[in-house]
Amino acid sequence: MADDYLRRTAITRPILTHEQKQLLDATINEWKTACNTSSQIGWEHGETRKTYLQDLAYGDVREETRLGSQHAILATHQAAAALSGVEEIKELDEEYKTSRPEFTAETVKYDTRTMTIFDDGTVSLSTVDDRIRCDLALPDDEDGYQHQYLEDEDWELTESTLSQRDGDYYLHLGFRKPKPEKQVEQQGDDEDRTVLGVDLGIVNIATTSTAYFASGRELRHRHREFERIRGNLQQTGTQSAHRTIQLMSGRESRYVRDVLHRVANNIIEEALEHNCEYIAFENLKHIRERAPPVKEFHQWAHRQLVDLVEYKADAEGISVEYVDPENTSRRCPECGHTSEGNRVRQAEFACEKCGATANADYVGAKNVGWRYVRRGLQSSRRTGDSQLALKSGTVTPNRGFVPSD
Repeated sequence: MADDYLRRTAITRPILTHEQKQLLDATINEWKTACNTSSQIGWEHGETRKTYLQDLAYGDVREETRLGSQHAILATHQAAAALSGVEEIKELDEEYKTSRPEFTAETVKYDTRTMTIFDDGTVSLSTVDDRIRCDLALPDDEDGYQHQYLEDEDWELTESTLSQRDGDYYLHLGFRKPKPEKQVEQQGDDEDRTVLGVDLGIVNIATTSTAYFASGRELRHRHREFERIRGNLQQTGTQSAHRTIQLMSGRESRYVRDVLHRVANNIIEEALEHNCEYIAFENLKHIRERAPPVKEFHQWAHRQLVDLVEYKADAEGISVEYVDPENTSRRCPECGHTSEGNRVRQAEFACEKCGATANADYVGAKNVGWRYVRRGLQSSRRTGDSQLALKSGTVTPNRGFVPSD
């Protein structure tokens, strides 16, 4: 069943006394015991449904741990989710050897019965003993992203996770609100619908049909530098070198993700500015045969970028769709002539037939969007036009180019 909610996580830190830390440490240990007890019972009975496992394991959990009743229930549900994941793996590959899930992470789940957040920026948490209440380390600046969830009544607090790492404690607060209705579902069949085409590339990590270019130059440079340094460290082969590789890998991943977040935000802004109900991408299953030397890195980066755009588009009621990328870099968007010779160089497109010239990535973005427009965006009942968003207007199959106001 599809999730009808937008879900977000806001991370903050509880400010704890020594005694409060001890209570939380004890609660985490009891939580792990409860989850492992439930996992063992579910494994023995072949039970993965959370309500059924709750009936089977609740009594044992209450006897073997100091957890309260609600935390005991949450532990059985956590174990059921892990067991269900194992069953899904077994269904996909019957020969894959699976084992009973074991819980070792220094975490514990909370919900609205075991955790309360107050308007004064404090939080109350259930423990194995009394509830504790402490301040949350929230940004003084109201622009801190946590405030948009804590202070907006549309966002509902849901299951959250407390984690302990190297003596520090973090609260991953879960929020949800109903998904907005898709823009296309709000419109009548006689209204025009607009598509933003997006090309994914190497020189430019993303290019839109509205002429937004996201350069991939710095990403490529950082990745090459990391690969060079990692190669040197691997030759060294010491434990210190291995730790350095891990630290560098984490830094690179965070840097790339930050860049991709900004690119995804800009793509969404382009869609909103040009009143687009759809964003069209190339189908990722086919597009990366073009660049073997950097294939794996760009496959990962493009997948991350598309996931981020989908995630952000969902919150705006924008639909994300995919088209076959075949010949999108070789087709002339002006006259339709398709030829390998149209692609003069990596970044240059020149039509052999009509002589039109343009940036090759921009041509690809227009062709991606145009392919979705022409694929039959409007159903047989629709009377409105589908149109491709350009920087200076739109283009439709019926009316041609229409300049913006």
